[in-house]
Amino acid sequence: MNYNIDQYEVWFVTGTQHLYGEETLKQVAGHSQEIAKGLNASAAIPVKIVYKDLVKTPNEITDLCLEANSTKNCIGLILWMHTFSPAKMWIKGLNILQKPVCHLHTQFNAEIPWGEIDMDFMNLNQSAHGDREFGFMMSRMRKKRKVVVGHWQDARVQTKLGVFTRVALGWNEFQNLKVARIGDNMREVAVTEGDKVEAQIRFGFTVNGFDSSDIVAKINEIKQEDLDALLKTYETEYELHDSIKEGGEKRQSLVDAAKIELGLRAFLEEGGFGAFTDTFENLGELKQLPGIATQRLMADGYGFGGEGDWKTAALTRAMKVMAIGLEGGTSFMEDYTYHFTPQGSYVLGSHMLEICPSIADAKPKCEVHPLGIGGKEDPARLVFNSPEGPAINASLVDMGNRFRLIVNEVEAVKPEADLPHLPVARVLWDCKPNLDIAATSWIHAGGAHHTVYSQAVTTEFMEDFADIAGIELLVIDDQTRVRDFKDTINANEAYYHIFQHRM
Repeated sequence: MNYNIDQYEVWFVTGTQHLYGEETLKQVAGHSQEIAKGLNASAAIPVKIVYKDLVKTPNEITDLCLEANSTKNCIGLILWMHTFSPAKMWIKGLNILQKPVCHLHTQFNAEIPWGEIDMDFMNLNQSAHGDREFGFMMSRMRKKRKVVVGHWQDARVQTKLGVFTRVALGWNEFQNLKVARIGDNMREVAVTEGDKVEAQIRFGFTVNGFDSSDIVAKINEIKQEDLDALLKTYETEYELHDSIKEGGEKRQSLVDAAKIELGLRAFLEEGGFGAFTDTFENLGELKQLPGIATQRLMADGYGFGGEGDWKTAALTRAMKVMAIGLEGGTSFMEDYTYHFTPQGSYVLGSHMLEICPSIADAKPKCEVHPLGIGGKEDPARLVFNSPEGPAINASLVDMGNRFRLIVNEVEAVKPEADLPHLPVARVLWDCKPNLDIAATSWIHAGGAHHTVYSQAVTTEFMEDFADIAGIELLVIDDQTRVRDFKDTINANEAYYHIFQHRM
């Protein structure tokens, strides 16, 4: 994925006050620098951690928050109160702060030095109540943030901080993301629609429409040597069906697909887009629905949503950014068909063509088959199964007065038999807690049929993301009960109505 993670940083900020004297403040600064250095060296945290000077007054806090807002490569702050930091000092700064916040509730030492502890030690190591004072102010101001509790050298703590930094990367991507909507929404479909203006206000990304002719114009500029090189790439990276090998009766379909990939890629690169949609109802002069083109672009980190689904396209991109360097893939997905049996019920996830090969369990096959929708020529696509293991499905929907993020935890399983006549990529999963409760809850929540499926990103990521964005989160996991889930939805209706002006 072409993404420079090294350019971004998270600031480590320590709150204190002048009350303790210069000697104590020197110790506070020394401890803070050592913690920042330790976190920066952690393999669990992919983003650079930058130590910032202690903040001891309202003006220092406000100036730091203004600096964070105006520093493009600062994507978030980790805040820690080493000593007591009277929280009224933070009000002005927190009111203007626009970057994501993680409140780290830790202390420099892991254990109490039983034989040596005195009041000097107690005055220095006061985060047990200093952080509670700060926590009150954040809650009083209704500020969403991630709270991590534990010793800073603990692997669990560093892993949680790593999640925060990854989610901050995804949120930063939303602030700069451009989504190209090639063609309009699939006709008469509701859930893929939404308020693009409100989305830009809430999330930062822009969504604008383009025509398939914009892609055709780029296709007409393709050089033969670039086309030949891409076809050789196909032959190397995938298992080509005999019919699309050089000289095969369907070879031209693969050539046309390669042209679409080159034209679409050029269009996206030239326009600075990180995500896109298309629809089979508005392909214009494109000979086929982009299949392998979309799959390969997703594998390179682009977000995608089928049938004009710009919300899912943007979410796919953000989750791919969050997952950089992690095991497991992330893909546009759709709940396609069910397997109901007394022994267990499963979902077969797939789409017409556009499943990302980052979730393939082996070298994908490249094939050409008819597509019984859209009225275009037979498209090329990559066909594969997906590996077993835990995953999530995430859906971002527009509820009219707010955006809602729905997450279902699932377990990918091996298909019970081969699928020799299914010419699309697919994954079979077992919903938590089971298909009955999961699907019932999903439908009550208004979850879309399109999702982002990921074996790299977990529910914790999505919870942090929803908090940063100030949107509603509904999670369906092994603890979900339908009656309780419905009660949560009803309670949220009141909550977001009351606090909408604060979110």
